[in-house]
Amino acid sequence: MIILLNGSINSGKSTVARILAKKISNTANIEVDELREFVNFLPLEDSIKLNIENAALLAENFVKKGYNAIITYPLYKADYDYLIEEFESTNQKIFVFTLSPKLEIALTNRGKRKLTNWEIKRIKYHFDTGIPKPSFGIIIDNSNQKPEETVEKILEIIESK
Repeated sequence: MIILLNGSINSGKSTVARILAKKISNTANIEVDELREFVNFLPLEDSIKLNIENAALLAENFVKKGYNAIITYPLYKADYDYLIEEFESTNQKIFVFTLSPKLEIALTNRGKRKLTNWEIKRIKYHFDTGIPKPSFGIIIDNSNQKPEETVEKILEIIESK
């Protein structure tokens, strides 16, 4: 199984993915942002496509070895289309969820995270460009949910399919 976990910065993707990976046995958690560390010499916009491609390769390798994979990243339609096409040959169930808290929630410091000015601008950009309301997958408004509640909702959906 492959899970794509979409959403803006500070939507809860990383926290939810960590909990999900613990609840679903044999699941690798692939944070696309962490792949950026390999190419931190590239400007962000130049590294995004490469990082998504590398995340796809990692996920394909994990599922080939019998593991599940979760990929977390703010996905645009072109990114989604690319990943779905890449995963077509894996014969895996693919689930796509977008965590979509209200903008005012996404702009607040949550947990131990203290948002930087750059992150605040990027969150607004994500909302302006439609990341929280894509035309694909299942959108979950997690504004008033604890991460564990969001995970339970995702697990319910996965188990019903």
